[in-house]
Amino acid sequence: MSQDNKKPKSKRDSSDTKHADNKYGSRGTGKKSAVKKGQSKTGQAKGKKPEEKPVKVDFQKPTIKDSEKLQKVLARAGKGSRREIEALISAGRVSVDGKNAFLGDRVEGSEQIRIDGHQVTLTNQEDDICRVLMYNKPEGEMCTRKDPEGRTTVFDRLPPLENGRWVAVGRLDINTSGMLLFTTDGELANRLMHPSQKVEREYAVRVFGEINEAMLQTLRNGVKLEDGPARFQKITYRGGEGRNHWFHVVLSEGRNREVRRLWESQEVQVSRLIRVRYGDMEMQRQLPLGGWTELGLKDVNYFRTLVDLKPETQSKVKVDEKTMDNAKSRRIRRSVKKHQQRNQQANRRRRK
Repeated sequence: MSQDNKKPKSKRDSSDTKHADNKYGSRGTGKKSAVKKGQSKTGQAKGKKPEEKPVKVDFQKPTIKDSEKLQKVLARAGKGSRREIEALISAGRVSVDGKNAFLGDRVEGSEQIRIDGHQVTLTNQEDDICRVLMYNKPEGEMCTRKDPEGRTTVFDRLPPLENGRWVAVGRLDINTSGMLLFTTDGELANRLMHPSQKVEREYAVRVFGEINEAMLQTLRNGVKLEDGPARFQKITYRGGEGRNHWFHVVLSEGRNREVRRLWESQEVQVSRLIRVRYGDMEMQRQLPLGGWTELGLKDVNYFRTLVDLKPETQSKVKVDEKTMDNAKSRRIRRSVKKHQQRNQQANRRRRK
């Protein structure tokens, strides 16, 4: 057939292709939709509102499930500080419902959580009672749970727990003595240690060497150590004789051997180092070396509010036990002496 015999497309035919791609109505078919008399385009009778379908709301299932990071839950259960638990997770020693856990995993509390194959018993946050111990660490004790060389550790004399375990708030090196805190709440321990909280630590330090004001000002302004800049917030002279001088210094972080390294940067040697304060809490003078005492509710809540944690409402400490009297101090001293004698005997046996 020749092109002359073909019929030209009508205007309507030429618009069919244009409207076929339109997805918003019946115009895309090229045909007008039929509307019955007396009805609107939606199919409802004129003058009547369309019926609204009731929306079903399930109040039993929340839209967003409450969950927390795995290391935070385990820290609160007393399985270690968050830093320690993160190391356990990275080493593949933690599982959730039979599968290896990873950093960043979140749990709701109903899962089966295991550490080294041992199931962890989780309790509600409201049911846990935060406990805090103050320990007067002597020189020669290690801030570790077990020492490969069999040396005495700071955990050896702490009271046993039915659930969880004691978590040390920071560390003191083997040649440092003084105030060391322990808690059953790993989250509290983590926040008290974290540099962002800027919790003050005060130390009594005896240094050997010539000290001048220029050196002290340098330590206040800051010096560069191998792990970054550091400085003392306060330095107070407390006397001395000859080349031995006592100072009280204040830090707001707890890096490894930071006090000693700061003084060594000025070519003076630290011969004694004692922690005497953490936050506003000072070491109790009646507490002998190697002795511990559990803090009452008021003191526990001081540390919790200091790092923005919810205050506790209960305590394991009875009201009449909060004040350390002379009789209690004597009992602690006797207990410490017996413990030291047992350790000395054990050391003699090992040497033989």
